[in-house]
Amino acid sequence: MAANLLDFDLEGLAAFCDGLGEKRFRATQLYRWIHQKGAGDFAAMSDLAKSLRTKLAEVAEVRALPLISEHVSTDGTTKWLFDVGHGNAVETVFIPEADRGTLCVSSQAGCAVGCRFCSTGHQGFSRNLTTGEIVGQLWFAEHRLRRSLGLAEGERAIDNVVMMGMGEPLQNYAALVPALRTMLDDHGYGLSRRRVTVSTSGMVTMIDRLREDCPVALAVSLHAPNDALRDALVPLNRKDGIEALLDACVRYLDKAPRDFVTFEYCMLDGVNDTPELAHELVQLVSGQAPASRRVGRVPCKFNLIPFNPFPASGLKRSPRERVLAFAQVLQDAGIVTTIRKTRGDDIDAACGQLAGEVQDRTGAPARLARRRELIPIAVAGAAR
Repeated sequence: MAANLLDFDLEGLAAFCDGLGEKRFRATQLYRWIHQKGAGDFAAMSDLAKSLRTKLAEVAEVRALPLISEHVSTDGTTKWLFDVGHGNAVETVFIPEADRGTLCVSSQAGCAVGCRFCSTGHQGFSRNLTTGEIVGQLWFAEHRLRRSLGLAEGERAIDNVVMMGMGEPLQNYAALVPALRTMLDDHGYGLSRRRVTVSTSGMVTMIDRLREDCPVALAVSLHAPNDALRDALVPLNRKDGIEALLDACVRYLDKAPRDFVTFEYCMLDGVNDTPELAHELVQLVSGQAPASRRVGRVPCKFNLIPFNPFPASGLKRSPRERVLAFAQVLQDAGIVTTIRKTRGDDIDAACGQLAGEVQDRTGAPARLARRRELIPIAVAGAAR
């Protein structure tokens, strides 16, 4: 099969071109054509030597993801469903705002983490996406939006990318990092490190690796102030625990483009939304709780997320007044706190709703149902 040039960051493309007997500047030209201009036809790349265009046509292609469907919400949010083969499909969401355009990108077909409140995890897991499949979501969306919005050459439709779609990005590290580098490269999409966010459920070792290899903005799905509750909501927590996670966050900030970590907190009715838990959360990130005394204060902001219910979860959305009261506790402690506005929920494009189509290889539905029976979440929430 021909090489998909979307799989390469600039260094990888330079190595590929070297194998064709071409100099590095040719790789830079080719990279610009693909990512800045959205070109997929080598014949249209007019400043490349004809001999190179001929070679490329024989051994390479710009292989876009086949589009299955496009849905546009009443609030302007757009959701695309892409075919990634063998019965799997992934979702990508564009969220237009007054000051930026944000693209929510998937990294896996499904997710193996199995968080209780996330419909993606209840679909199970099939496979990691390739670098080309990750970048291909941005490639498609950026250039489709430029055409539909009538943007002039050089105008950008997307200036904010969040790895918050289907999957745990840090479980697909080998494909993630080249994709991030393409997003950041001035010859690619030229995005600011502050405007590219990797959201993780808390893979401590991989957070440390990302810090060294490609530090971008970091968001952590926290959802609880103690290990007992977080173990029930985010099974990955059982490996390292909150203390180790906070420690990794503090280390990450040494090289991060932002001076804070964003903690995401899905508000679940009667589970993690009480004032007592809000006060416990304040103690945790201020270094006053037993689990965080070794770490000290964690510079952070909180993003409180309305839960988007689905039947298999057995959970409900927190009432708005309880969300506001929870936020007030954090704000009174001097912690920057926002309440995420639900976008695209009429097309199932809101946070936690992305499910796509997954040919599960893990037995996730049965496994998560058993966990729900064995670990009653209200009991976990009461444990300290």
